[in-house]
Amino acid sequence: MTNRRTGRLRLLAAAAVCVALAASAPGQRGAGDPGHGNGGGGGEAAQAEGPRGAPARVTASTTTTRPATTTTAPPPRTFTLVATGDVLLHSPLWAQAEADAAAAGHPGRDFAPLIAAVRPLVEGADLAICHLETPIAPAGGPFSGYPVFSVPPEVVPALVTTGYDACSTASNHTYDQGGAGIDRTLAALDAGGLAHAGSARTPEEAARLTIVDAGPARVALLSYAYGFNGIPAPDGQVWRSNVIDEGRILADAARARDAGADVVVVALHWGTEYNHDPDAQQAALAPRLIASPDVDLLLGHHAHVVQPLENVGGEWVVYGMGNLVARHSTQGDANHEGLLVRFTFTEGGGRWTVTNAEYAPLLMITDRAPMRVLDVDATLASGSAPELTDRLVTARDRTAGIVASRGAVAAGLHPVAA
Repeated sequence: MTNRRTGRLRLLAAAAVCVALAASAPGQRGAGDPGHGNGGGGGEAAQAEGPRGAPARVTASTTTTRPATTTTAPPPRTFTLVATGDVLLHSPLWAQAEADAAAAGHPGRDFAPLIAAVRPLVEGADLAICHLETPIAPAGGPFSGYPVFSVPPEVVPALVTTGYDACSTASNHTYDQGGAGIDRTLAALDAGGLAHAGSARTPEEAARLTIVDAGPARVALLSYAYGFNGIPAPDGQVWRSNVIDEGRILADAARARDAGADVVVVALHWGTEYNHDPDAQQAALAPRLIASPDVDLLLGHHAHVVQPLENVGGEWVVYGMGNLVARHSTQGDANHEGLLVRFTFTEGGGRWTVTNAEYAPLLMITDRAPMRVLDVDATLASGSAPELTDRLVTARDRTAGIVASRGAVAAGLHPVAA
């Protein structure tokens, strides 16, 4: 699919030739033809004839040259990738969406105001990836939250409005509504023009790779989950969603590279809920996956709190981005905090590598109306919510400490400029 904001860039280089006119040869005047006494054009050379047969003595000469020109190499090709945490809709959030729709004078639910604060960063990227954790319900419901989710379909148009291009869909809740829930979810994403990876409607779709255009590059998105909360595959159709398996992931990444992907991104629903530290699976598997020449970036979800970033061998692992939106019954400051990451990839030496790694701390405000996601640094810089200053500073500082805890800042990670 063609990225709707940028398209594929074509760069051409032009060469220039420098021409030098030689000095007048003996027996000629100026730059005239051989055998003629008169030179053509200006800059004649004065000559004194010597004895017959002797070469003329040149007393003056000129050389005409055109100014040299240089060929400027085109700038390296780049693209930016943005990713955010879990889209996890609990019932208070769809009540907020109903209130926002009513305030705008239309029926139904409008989730776009809930996440509008991240729109400048999301829509400014060449490729923006969300993680849709829960299945989509029929248009009229019924809707349900934890522990078996079925969420309003209006969330998809909100993701489109915010600027997302693709969503990973493999999570521990993928099977919550069986095969019908998967079918509805992927149909809704298709209708919104969002690419998706991680679950499937048919075996053929399960075997296909998701490769999208991101500016000048082609990016593969792969998605896997640690499990499905003990819910069996619908009708035994184990191809319905992808489980984390090292051999399968590496094989899929190699297939994606062979299919023409310049960059391969692997989204992993993993980790221990409400734990900032990577668990045993994350710590063991991440270095092995990112060491593959076919894997360029790991994006983690599921823990519902922010986890560290780490640069391993020059490539980035995002262990967990917390939530983009959620309103857990288990309340706690840390599970209201999330993370947006932005990576700039640059082409060079025959491959694409990350040349700039950035993050923005996010905060989900749920204890007052209207509920909103806030870009922490941008809100502090604007001074638009002075009553939240202490809470924003706490979120900023806690997030900064967590993301840096495995050496990411020393490796070049820094906050997005507010």
